Amino acid sequence: MSEPRRSVLALAVLSMLTEEPMHAYRMQQLIKERRKDDVVNVSQRNSVYQTIQRLVRDGLVAVAATERAENRPERTTYRITDTGRATLAAWLRVMLATPTAEYPEFPAALSFLPNLSPADAVEALTLRMARLAERLDALDREIAEVGRFLPRLFAIEAEYQRQVVDAELRYVRGLVDDLRAERITWPFADGAPGPFVPPPG
Repeated sequence: MSEPRRSVLALAVLSMLTEEPMHAYRMQQLIKERRKDDVVNVSQRNSVYQTIQRLVRDGLVAVAATERAENRPERTTYRITDTGRATLAAWLRVMLATPTAEYPEFPAALSFLPNLSPADAVEALTLRMARLAERLDALDREIAEVGRFLPRLFAIEAEYQRQVVDAELRYVRGLVDDLRAERITWPFADGAPGPFVPPPG
């Protein structure tokens, strides 16, 4: 039997089930209520169901009960297995200890920046700066709110996100300054978008 496939959503499902048996909708609801949807994509309920089915298949989760209320669809409650608990701990150790290659959109967009004109690039990056500043303010509010009711442990992912967003905002500000001052120039004489041929070497 192959090793269970690790994912952030699978990690979240297993973590929810360490508290008590629950159904898929409740898991999705709790993730949103606790603002874990900042780090776990639960926008599609179907993806939660698919992840649960995969965890059941791999023996990490089992059906606890199936109920049918009057005029409502059948609802299945799930529980974590002993193998699921051990796997959750193993996944957490690996995810905390091992940096992995991720492929976010922003670095990819930067790598193909010459396909825009300098003016377009500055306009888009200036808009990004405003949105990053808004995100930073939202994270500050979230950290402060959590701190009023819970120990710092429950805000550490928001603290990390704040550091990342702050670093990105500072970088983008510097990049926009360099573009405006023409310290970064396009490989075409007129600064218009066109085919980019990297220098030899």
